[in-house]
Amino acid sequence: MIQPIHRKAVYAGSFDPPTNGHLWMIAEAQLLFDELVVAIGINPNKHSTYSIEERQEMLQRITANFLNVTVSVFENEFLVNYASSIDASFIVRGIRSGVDYEYERAIRYINADLQPNIQTVFLMPPREIAEISSTMVKGLVGPKDWQQIVRRYVPPAVYDKIILDKQT
Repeated sequence: MIQPIHRKAVYAGSFDPPTNGHLWMIAEAQLLFDELVVAIGINPNKHSTYSIEERQEMLQRITANFLNVTVSVFENEFLVNYASSIDASFIVRGIRSGVDYEYERAIRYINADLQPNIQTVFLMPPREIAEISSTMVKGLVGPKDWQQIVRRYVPPAVYDKIILDKQT
């Protein structure tokens, strides 16, 4: 009897804060895999607006309806090696532009050199959310009437967190 293959993937990012683009990636990837680990990568060269705990909480809230999704954190480790350490066979990456493609293609080949058994799967978000990034969202916060604009680009739980932080 042939044993079914458990398809486990990792989708990693800084998620500072999570956006509708991230949520789209998570929603699509969890349909493709038995298990999806959303991994917050700690980059010591990046100054984060939100703490690891805040990003974990936001991600847990926006992924609560996906029973096959868990949230984790990794630090000081290549993503492909982290994926291997948790027995994931796939890395999920988003392609928003030609620039993203060139970068991700190069990383995919390096990852294959490090861990040949881990495949990279690229997803391309719909046009209406393709340009959304955490940096863009953070740049929109502050000017007059920013709330209505930011609301369009982040899930409700993230929007609530941004509003709460802006009030304190």
